[in-house]
Amino acid sequence: MKILRAYPTWWLILGAIVGAIFYWSFMATDRYVSRAHVVLLSAQITQPRVGLSAILSGTSNNDLLMLRDYLLSTDMLTRLDAELHLRAHYSNEHIDWISRLSSSDVPTEDFYRYFLRRVSVELDEYAQVLRVSAQAYDPETARQIVTLMLKFGEEHMNAMGHRLAEEQVRFIELQVEAVRARMVEASDRMLTYQNNHGLVSPTDTVESISAVVSGLESELAKLEARKGAISVSQSERSPEMMRLNSDIRGMREQIAIERARLARASGGALNRLSADYELLRLQVQFTKELYSSSLAALENTRVEAVRALKQVSVLQAPTEPEYPTEPRRLYNITVFAILALLSGLIVQLLLAIIRDHKD
Repeated sequence: MKILRAYPTWWLILGAIVGAIFYWSFMATDRYVSRAHVVLLSAQITQPRVGLSAILSGTSNNDLLMLRDYLLSTDMLTRLDAELHLRAHYSNEHIDWISRLSSSDVPTEDFYRYFLRRVSVELDEYAQVLRVSAQAYDPETARQIVTLMLKFGEEHMNAMGHRLAEEQVRFIELQVEAVRARMVEASDRMLTYQNNHGLVSPTDTVESISAVVSGLESELAKLEARKGAISVSQSERSPEMMRLNSDIRGMREQIAIERARLARASGGALNRLSADYELLRLQVQFTKELYSSSLAALENTRVEAVRALKQVSVLQAPTEPEYPTEPRRLYNITVFAILALLSGLIVQLLLAIIRDHKD
C-alpha cells in the first residue's frame, strides 16, 4: 500500500498497459483487409473527319481526387450499406465492444466516422495510382466492399462525364440549328431578290454589259478611223461615207442604250442592285461557313463526350484475405506502452515541478 501511495501514477500506467496487453492479445476481434490498386483511364478516339489527331489520355490528379472523394463519401457508404448491410456486419454482437459499431441504428454521422476508420483510399501522385483498402470481420465482406467501391466509383465518374457531355452536345446542337435557320433565311432572301429583279447575278450582269459597251466602243473607234481614212478621197455625200455615218450613228445609239442599261435597269440602278446582291451573297457565304464550323464543333463535342467515359483499370484486383492482418497486436501494444510511459514521465515531471513550487 505504501508503494501504491508513493507511486500511484505508475501503478495506473502499469494497469493500463496490462489492460492493453489483455485486450489486444485476447479480446480484440480479428479484422480482414482487402486491397486493390487502380488507375483511371479514358478511351482512345481518332476523328480524322474534323481534323482531330488520335487522342490518348490517361487521367489527371483532378479526376483521381474526385474519384477518391467519392469513394470516401456518405453516398458511397449508403450504397455499400444497401448492398452489403454494413450496419449489421459492423455491429455484430460477436465483435468485441471496443471495435464494433455500437448499434445498427446509430446516426449516419457516427456510422460514417466508423466507416472512415475501416476504409482507406490513398493517392500515389507519382504513379497516378489509387490504393484502396477496406477492413471487415470476414474475408468475403472485405473483398466485396472494395469490389463495389470500384464499381460504384466508375459509374459515378461516367455519370458525371455523361451529364456534362450531354449538356455540351445539346447546347451545340441548338447553336447548329440556329445557324442553319440563319443560312436558310439568307438563301431565301437572295433567291427572292434574284426573282424580283429578274437577275441571277447583278454583278455578272454588270460585267457582261460593261464588256458589251467596251466591244461597241472598240467597233466605233474602228468605224471612225475608217471614216477618217476615206474622207480624204471621198465626199460626205458618197454612198460609202453615208453608210459609214449611218453605222457610226447606230453604234453610238447602241452604246448609249447599253450605258443607260448599265446605269439603270428594272426600275433601279444596276450598280445599286449589284451592291445589294453582293451583300446578300456575302451573308449567305458567311452563314454557310458558320454552319460548317458549327457542324465541326458538334462532331468534336461528340468525340469529347466519348472521351468523358472513364474506366477504372485494375492493376491489382481486390484481394480475398486468407488471414487477418488487423489489429496489429504487438505493434499496438508496443506503441501504447511507449506512449503510456511517456505520459507517466510527463505527469511525474509536472508533479515534481508543483512540489518544488510549494516548497
